[in-house]
Amino acid sequence: MSQAPLMPKATAVWLVENTSLTFEQIAEFCHLHPLEVKGIADGEVAAGIKGADPIATSQLTRDELDRAGADAEYRLKMSAPKVKLPEMKSTKRGPRYTPVSRRHDRPNAILWLLRNHPELKDAQIIRLVGTTKTTIEQIRERTHWNSASLQPMDPVTLGLASQIDLDFEVQRAAKDRPQVEAAESGQTLLPAELTTAEPARSEPFADMSRRSPAPEERIDAESVFSKLKSTRRADDDED
Repeated sequence: MSQAPLMPKATAVWLVENTSLTFEQIAEFCHLHPLEVKGIADGEVAAGIKGADPIATSQLTRDELDRAGADAEYRLKMSAPKVKLPEMKSTKRGPRYTPVSRRHDRPNAILWLLRNHPELKDAQIIRLVGTTKTTIEQIRERTHWNSASLQPMDPVTLGLASQIDLDFEVQRAAKDRPQVEAAESGQTLLPAELTTAEPARSEPFADMSRRSPAPEERIDAESVFSKLKSTRRADDDED
């Protein structure tokens, strides 16, 4: 199938207005339906769209238009582009390339990641240092051929990964971890009356620094009455 021109509808508008090509010729060149081209000619489709000249954009030549105008069975062929555009590379990231001089440091970097960031998945470690799942399992289970000599070393310091990539993978791995742990342990939120209530004080020696109140004296009724009688007698004697 031939490539569609730039701005197919605008090109169709220009061809309808400036050539005598059939609807089928225009439709096949612009990758449109013949009825849609007929709607453009009737003013029912593409209203307000300004026509785009395919000759000015080097998509058609004048000779090609004249040939198609003379033969209703002829199908337009797009001109070869004068400028070759580079192919778009896939944005999917493949395995990380590790220089040969740094490959012997990968086991040390894997050991560092396993000890300092156990939340990382194997796929994340593979993306960071460009290793394999088998190597990660061997280092984790200490069955690697060089396990006795391995020393944990930061992959950023070794130049195997950038700090940005490491931080991104760590944040990505820890994003849902607290929720999962809470769900697995069966923990639930405490009710509001428990979280807002003041905690009860259970300090046995909290009041030792305070001065204890003086004990109340016991009132003897007989002594009070005797004092009153002696007071009255003294008053009578003075009179």
